[in-house]
Amino acid sequence: MFTKALLFTALAGLGGGVVWGHEHSGSLQEHLSAQGPHRERLWYNVLPGDGGTQADSVFSGISTFGRIPYFPCLSSDEERFDIAFLGAPFDTGTSYRPGARFGPSGIRQGSRRLNLYGGYNTLLSVNPFNSWARVLDCGDIPVTSYDNAYAIKQIEQGHYSLLSRTPAYGADEGRRGPAKGGKVLPRIITLGGDHTIVLPILRSVKRAYGPVSVIHFDSHLDTWMPKVFGGAPTEQASINHGTYFWHAYKEGLLKNNTNIHAGIRTTLSGPSDYENDAVVGFDLIEAHEIDEIGVGGIVKKIRDRVGEGLVYLSIDSTPPTTSSLFSCAWGVIVNAWGRTVDSLDPAFAPATGTPETGGWSTRELRAIIRGLDGLQLVGADIVEVAPAYDTNAELTTMAAADVLFEVMSVMVKTPLKSV
Repeated sequence: MFTKALLFTALAGLGGGVVWGHEHSGSLQEHLSAQGPHRERLWYNVLPGDGGTQADSVFSGISTFGRIPYFPCLSSDEERFDIAFLGAPFDTGTSYRPGARFGPSGIRQGSRRLNLYGGYNTLLSVNPFNSWARVLDCGDIPVTSYDNAYAIKQIEQGHYSLLSRTPAYGADEGRRGPAKGGKVLPRIITLGGDHTIVLPILRSVKRAYGPVSVIHFDSHLDTWMPKVFGGAPTEQASINHGTYFWHAYKEGLLKNNTNIHAGIRTTLSGPSDYENDAVVGFDLIEAHEIDEIGVGGIVKKIRDRVGEGLVYLSIDSTPPTTSSLFSCAWGVIVNAWGRTVDSLDPAFAPATGTPETGGWSTRELRAIIRGLDGLQLVGADIVEVAPAYDTNAELTTMAAADVLFEVMSVMVKTPLKSV
């Protein structure tokens, strides 16, 4: 159970300190329409749909992801959801530049204009903001910055608290899903935070689904043995944003030999790093391969590796690119989770903890994500967004938001299969 301390802190809700203004009664929609000086039903409370009036005042109001409704899910289970955005503002596992604790609020700010024109994704023929799925922004997990071991427990508890809920759609009709016990569960999209957060998330996912496969968009392997990455002077120091997949492997969180990195372009301690990576259970696609096989070839290699199982997608904000585009790294997990921003080139996503040039562009990364349409994504994350290093134009936070728009679209277009 979520501890009292966590629940108390969770009442703060979003990074901006949002709380309920008065006693909640009636539907969530009715509550939202009654807030603030505008008590009429504003466009961002009810999207007008195809042909309706769009683009009214997207720059105003509280920042939620894509201006979707906010509810303090960590302190109340009154509102059901099918997809939830959840912040994990943790960055004390990073090895170079800190600041990703502000990633959740930055990504929300960068997402304001996602449904400026209504939110319809023309390439996937779906509107993730106006579909069968109920989507909420559930605020942030309250994460301490003073104790990494306790913070990692907070993230696992907060994540599982939402993942284990009954979703809004289908569960009451007796529909059975792929989770343990034949349950249908909602899907959580986590806003990081540095990449260390994937370890507690995978622990949460295993509790719900069992071991999972991972699609991991990143410039770095993140499977290093602790003695190689950081030296592991203490047990807690051995867990960081370069070793969490090694720990996940040791804990049995990953489905064997169905995991893949995409966008790798880092330097290594030596060839043994790749050998260790294979032992952990990953295949890899290096960033430069897009020059030879193109986006379609990248997508094929990913899909061939993960197969038809459940998928977790992880995206680091410094993924690889073959042009002068973003260098953020993405991660996708089958039956698991992943990260994005590091897979992009720093020209497109400079605000990250460990930037690596030579990454993929935002256009390329978004196309690859769309190519995952049809996979059974059980969850996703985007990590390593550190707004303090961004440009005045908010390039990185907008890129992260755009990538999650594609992830969200894939999830809505492909509900988890009934069993």
